Amino acid sequence: MIDIRGLSINFGEQEVLKNIDWFITPKSRIGLVGDNGAGKTTILRLIAGEQEPTDGSVFMPKNQTVGYLPQDLIEIENIPLINYLKKRAGLDLLDKKLRAVERELSLLSEDSKLLEKTLSRHEHLQKKFEAKEGFNFEIKAIQILKGLGFHPEKDLERMTAEFSGGWKMRIALASLLLCSPDILLLDEPTNHLDTESMEWLESWLRDFKGTVIAVSHDRRFLEKMVTSVAELSFGKINIYSCSYEKYLIERNERIKKINEEFTQQREKIEETQRFVERFRYKSSKAAQVQSRIKQLEKMEVKEIVKPLKSIKFKFPEAPRSGLDVLKAQALSKTYETNEVFEGVDFTIQRGERVALVGVNGAGKSTLLRILNQSEPPTEGEVTLGHKVKKAFFSQESAQNLNYNHTILQELNSCDTSLLEGEKRNLLGTFLFSGDDINKNISVLSGGEKSRVTLAKILLSKSNLLILDEPTNHLDFETKELFQKALLDYGGTILIVSHDRAFLDNLVDRVLEIRDGHLFDYSGNYSEFIEKREKQIKDINIKNIEKKTESVSEKTKEQKRIEAEARNRLYRENKKILEKLEPLENQIAEDESRKEEISAMLCDAEVLSNSKRVQELMIELGELEESIKENYEEWDKLALKL
Repeated sequence: MIDIRGLSINFGEQEVLKNIDWFITPKSRIGLVGDNGAGKTTILRLIAGEQEPTDGSVFMPKNQTVGYLPQDLIEIENIPLINYLKKRAGLDLLDKKLRAVERELSLLSEDSKLLEKTLSRHEHLQKKFEAKEGFNFEIKAIQILKGLGFHPEKDLERMTAEFSGGWKMRIALASLLLCSPDILLLDEPTNHLDTESMEWLESWLRDFKGTVIAVSHDRRFLEKMVTSVAELSFGKINIYSCSYEKYLIERNERIKKINEEFTQQREKIEETQRFVERFRYKSSKAAQVQSRIKQLEKMEVKEIVKPLKSIKFKFPEAPRSGLDVLKAQALSKTYETNEVFEGVDFTIQRGERVALVGVNGAGKSTLLRILNQSEPPTEGEVTLGHKVKKAFFSQESAQNLNYNHTILQELNSCDTSLLEGEKRNLLGTFLFSGDDINKNISVLSGGEKSRVTLAKILLSKSNLLILDEPTNHLDFETKELFQKALLDYGGTILIVSHDRAFLDNLVDRVLEIRDGHLFDYSGNYSEFIEKREKQIKDINIKNIEKKTESVSEKTKEQKRIEAEARNRLYRENKKILEKLEPLENQIAEDESRKEEISAMLCDAEVLSNSKRVQELMIELGELEESIKENYEEWDKLALKL
């Protein structure tokens, strides 16, 4: 439960949140939406206690825990990944305290006055350790890390500094999910996830028993996850108790109604003002004039709600290209010993809108750079078709901006026939309005530079767009306008994006990099998902049939060799299983004995015998150490199967 009352916050003279009241019931799943700069991150930070309001309060029960995932990279201590996760969960400190208390107990005499107090401390710490699932922590960590795309068998012991920024954000998310707080505050949680990890996170959040408040520009994520929507607009909050899809309909109806009421009120005010001006100096109308003036004074003036952006943008016409726009032949890429992909062959033809997809690390951005001819392949070649003029966008493209220019000057440097007013409209679409357009490029954030670069690409006279995550820094409305512009674009598009809804409505073909190879699918993103699942299922069936057919065709020698290999594998697995069984039995036995001792330590008769208590405490400490070691050994063996 969260009770927000009269919440306001100012940054200098700018009032971001104005007297907000918001009551959040337990187990809510809320999508927090609004324009860039509306205060979404600010309100999450206020709830998390990381920022103080100018006025008002955020009330939560004292025993309620809050987990906050910020949008920007947080500092992560450089220790092995599993140690970091344990530390974030507070288990490392608890474990040290338990061991310290156990050492104290082993040194205390039977008649020590400290014995009872020390026993009580141990019992309290042990309950906390169990409440945090200390003994099952590593198993739970492996499940969550796998869901987020890690390879626990090699990543668990890796130092956190070895991971890239995107993977560090996944580590931060994993640590948050492992802590399983009562309230999860997520600021753009899908920014660094691939499609498979996003789907896993959606499933995890649907099963989560606590409260979730999430900020996201991923429409599909919100559609699948939220049960209500909180919209920040002009410093106020509007609550919609419905799905995200229904919110979009209700919001448009609400805006239409408010703006109609605004128009009616303006007409009423203007009519009243005309009456007052006309009859102000006529004594016969004095009473009526005064009555109308009082009406105006008492009237609560309505505010117009900003309508959805409706700027329509069209790409400049570019020369018509040949039929074959881009051809990749036998492309391979290897970095030292790491082979990213091999044998990539495909042709993209004029007018196609193609998505390139794959898990993080599959090589999507690498392939785009090779196709853009800004990075050489290890093998193979890329051929551009007749009269092809390409434009390339990536997060690094912002480095090509002139940092001495203002935003408007940078747009003016493009070869375009657009008038200045049209350029200002375009910049407004990309969230630059008023005096913003006179800001120097050098003072802009990374996201703002990316939006300027994207605006410049829209002005380029290209007939092939190669786009790497172009929607990362766009709000919903800008994203929709950008999508409409791409749908109207007369050229060819190759795009990488983790925004599934954006791709679904845009592309007519999907290329997937999987396990170092390229797979080609016709249709939109949803059709690709269906076809991929069927393809994987068919491949598995064919492999089984192939193995079955080949058995009868094999020579005696082949059968002998394969039988030996099977037997060797069986023997190896049998050895592992033989080791696992006694471990499992020992763990069960130790846990059973641990429960017995815990029950005994609650018995008044036992507690009256300090020597017996001391013996039991020592045995309990040994059991916990044994259980921990056996679980670790079990995990290592299980991964080998």
